[in-house]
Amino acid sequence: MTFLKIIPTIHIHPILIIFLFIGFITGTFMEIVIMLGIVLFHEIGHYIMAISFKWRIKSITLWVFGGVMDTDEHGNRPLYEEALVSIAGPLQHVFIYLFIIILAPMNVVPNSIIELIMYYNNVILFFNLLPVWPLDGGKCLFTLLSAFIPYKKAHTIMILVSILVCVCILLTQLFILPFTLSSIFIILFILLENRTEWKQRYYVFLRFLSRRFYGTNQSRRLSPIKVSDKNTLFDVFSLFIREKKHIIYISYPDNRETSIGEKDCLNSYFQEKHYNITVGEVKRMG
Repeated sequence: MTFLKIIPTIHIHPILIIFLFIGFITGTFMEIVIMLGIVLFHEIGHYIMAISFKWRIKSITLWVFGGVMDTDEHGNRPLYEEALVSIAGPLQHVFIYLFIIILAPMNVVPNSIIELIMYYNNVILFFNLLPVWPLDGGKCLFTLLSAFIPYKKAHTIMILVSILVCVCILLTQLFILPFTLSSIFIILFILLENRTEWKQRYYVFLRFLSRRFYGTNQSRRLSPIKVSDKNTLFDVFSLFIREKKHIIYISYPDNRETSIGEKDCLNSYFQEKHYNITVGEVKRMG
């Protein structure tokens, strides 16, 4: 791999361009540059960790107080990989703190600049740790939830928690804290991101199932699922948990019970295109 091939494509989000323009005309351009530098350093942490796991990364988009690494690995990599990639960004702020501690006594940079770096490092770190999608805190929440509860449910809870936190921050900003147009813009932008994630939740789940069917399920232990013979295949899939291989136990009205493997259910759905049949019908056809 050559050096040029590992350099990510970096995009500047339109909202950041607006903030740069506002900073230029209001005399706060230095603050914006410091924020941009910290955000870029933060995203490099994610990127280095991701490429170490051979993730497929398309680009990095920078916006105020954060960035987004565009990757095809949304919820489909091992849990430990996703956790480490999410944590790698906030870890970069620790290095910035160390840099400040070393740099401050040298008196080579004005104290006003040091104070700005410290302030925005604190703000960006705290902001990114909020349990809000697509911030690092939201990704960590999703990773944690999906380790213990079904993937589909974990994804839904993560989005709802994210929206709730955003609404609480927005109301606090409007009625309690001093009003700032920039913070309102940021929260509204994140709410739009969550709206998009909510609309795409069905396709995100299908991608999870597809990767599981085509052999990238990181199964570590068996976990039984009990369902009725009247449950649809999609009902069964909604109970799938990451990194667990499921045996589906089917119960019938006459108290009989039988079992079927998850691979048979996935094959019936993806290979044989049986989208609307029940798990009991899949068992009978098998």
